[in-house]
Amino acid sequence: MNTSDRSPDVLVIGAGMVGAACAYYCSLAGLRVTVVERGAIASGTTAACEGNILLSDKEPGPELDLALLSSRLWREAAEAVGAERLEYQPKGGVVVAAAEPTADGLRELTAVQRAAGIDAVDISAAEVVEREPNITRDVVSGAYYPQDSQVQPMLAAARLLREARARGATVLPGTEVTGFVRDGRGAVRGVRTNSSSAPVIHGGSVVNATGTWSGQTAGLAGVPVPVLPRRGFILVTEPLPRVIRHKVYTAEYVANVASGSAALETSVVVEGTRAGTVLIGASRERVGFDRSVSLPVLRKLAAQAIAVFPFLAEVTLLRSYLGFRPYCPDHLPVIGADPRAPGLLHAGGHEGAGIGLSTGTGRLIAQVITGAEPDLDLTPFRPDRFEEAAA
Repeated sequence: MNTSDRSPDVLVIGAGMVGAACAYYCSLAGLRVTVVERGAIASGTTAACEGNILLSDKEPGPELDLALLSSRLWREAAEAVGAERLEYQPKGGVVVAAAEPTADGLRELTAVQRAAGIDAVDISAAEVVEREPNITRDVVSGAYYPQDSQVQPMLAAARLLREARARGATVLPGTEVTGFVRDGRGAVRGVRTNSSSAPVIHGGSVVNATGTWSGQTAGLAGVPVPVLPRRGFILVTEPLPRVIRHKVYTAEYVANVASGSAALETSVVVEGTRAGTVLIGASRERVGFDRSVSLPVLRKLAAQAIAVFPFLAEVTLLRSYLGFRPYCPDHLPVIGADPRAPGLLHAGGHEGAGIGLSTGTGRLIAQVITGAEPDLDLTPFRPDRFEEAAA
């Protein structure tokens, strides 16, 4: 099972972006790491997202604190690992307002964001067009966020895992966790799996980094965590020249991100990739793990994108794909040790921000395990906070 006869210090369940970041930072801290993944590396939610590392859609609070930490760590990771190897692009973001009331709200948002440490620049309609020459002229104003960036999520997850493996970590794809192993005091000390070669894997600490399925994984340990799937679609165009320079979205996107509604919500999010394709989103709805394709949603996304970038009406769509974002009722991820199950830590529930928040999450998990002072107060992210709220 391991390259060493000893059990790992850390057993990470899940090899998506968050699990990869946990493995990366734990191995960087000198811990022996094993990662188990029921499918292929980055084959879950990580394979069905855009790779955004955003500050622009965050309001002041614990999530923004985590986003600021993660943004810095992504820059450091790009320097250490190589920006090209992650397809890390610090291209910035542009948020646009198409009506005066929306513009007023956007200016209010940028003001509080600047006070909280975000570089948010109010720009006029002319400056929006200067930054995005192909955008509609029906914009009132906008905001520019130079700190927004992007990675190729599957590539980045694989690369961080490769870095962890270079420091001695073991990665076991195709290994599904079926239960937890506890010691005589009830502490979690490993997992049971469906693997004939490694039916039981022991670990000093076990990290639940199974994304949208982290609630189910927590349930195996008898500790409820209310992580639910929130389905989203993305459209992909044919390869194009560099026609969209930044991540561009409408101000309504921020409200949709913060919404707790289970109903369908859509807002315009458009950005180019290094390969030349344009990614178009975003939709959000809670329909369980229903993977059926909704043509009305795809048509609505396409129409909204054309309203912002009219030239897209003449562009061919290659495909669409969907993913499930791990939604928590209070829109905060679950990070840290679970007092209800000593030895178990959680790193999930990031909804659509998991790629961007993964580095900070991984670093915090490593700090908790090693006993170092965490960079952030983990109280808002406590795994048992929902039970406390219900009491």
